[in-house]
Amino acid sequence: MRSCFAWCAAAIFAGSGFSAVAQPVYPAKAVRVVIPYPPGGGNDIIGRIVADDLGKRLGQQMLVDNRPGGSTSIGAEIVARAPADGYTLLITSHTTYALLPNLRPKLNYDPIRDFEPVSLLAKQSFALAVHPSLPATTVKQVIALAKARPGQMTFSSAGAGTGTHFSGEQFKTLANVDILHVPYKGGNTAMNAVLSGETTMTFGSLSALSPYVNAKKLRVIAVTSAKRSPLDTRIPTIAESGLPGYEMTPWYGLVTPKGAPQNVVDRLNAAVVTAMQSKDMQERMGRVGYEPEGSTPQQLAEHIKAELARYAKLIKVIGFKEE
Repeated sequence: MRSCFAWCAAAIFAGSGFSAVAQPVYPAKAVRVVIPYPPGGGNDIIGRIVADDLGKRLGQQMLVDNRPGGSTSIGAEIVARAPADGYTLLITSHTTYALLPNLRPKLNYDPIRDFEPVSLLAKQSFALAVHPSLPATTVKQVIALAKARPGQMTFSSAGAGTGTHFSGEQFKTLANVDILHVPYKGGNTAMNAVLSGETTMTFGSLSALSPYVNAKKLRVIAVTSAKRSPLDTRIPTIAESGLPGYEMTPWYGLVTPKGAPQNVVDRLNAAVVTAMQSKDMQERMGRVGYEPEGSTPQQLAEHIKAELARYAKLIKVIGFKEE
């Protein structure tokens, strides 16, 4: 009788849809958030803002782990090799997922095979800025000057292979102009080169350029993004100003090792999307020049594939090879 009762109870329990092994609550312990950049920069700031917000929403400590080096490849590899349990996250970007895979065929991670997309986090607007002495206030005027002075105009970037470098190369390609690229070690030095008159123009973060624009030490011509930046909607895009199809939009996303449980990915995604829609997050990111973006995991996966293809095409056209 006792064994019959036990069997019946088990059958009822199973039939009710419950599992004898319940899904563990996530997160049940601290979560490691790998930021593949050194502390203090803009990429680090956005990672810490996201980690701080997720910690509050998920009720668990987020341990920020800065792993700079290898143009973000070191941090990416660490996460790719971590257990697929959702307790290691990566703040990724266009550099990690679109640039490096096209420049380094022997990377120790694969952007598609090794990661589980969670959500887009944010986008950033670059801007084309020139020295005030340049007699140009529109994209068409900049192009006309470049055609009139082939090889004489220059643009500074944060370094060869960076987003600011490819912003200029795409501009040159679509406009069919000869402008000399001058790489510097970082965005600040690239901007200082234009301020001092060493170079004619630069592509840089709109938020970083703004103080110099307000002081009339630089002139912003247009933004590189597909849409006008909410940081200043008065500034037109390069695409609408004479170069249809132009877009260079730095972006950031959240991923975890491939094979993470679906319920974990769903929980993380819901927390991120809710955070990105909040007024507090919009204000915090806006203050440092970022535009919050939330997405489904599938949308991030599709975005990564599209960016991989776009950068591959641009790199082939300009014939760029990383030194």
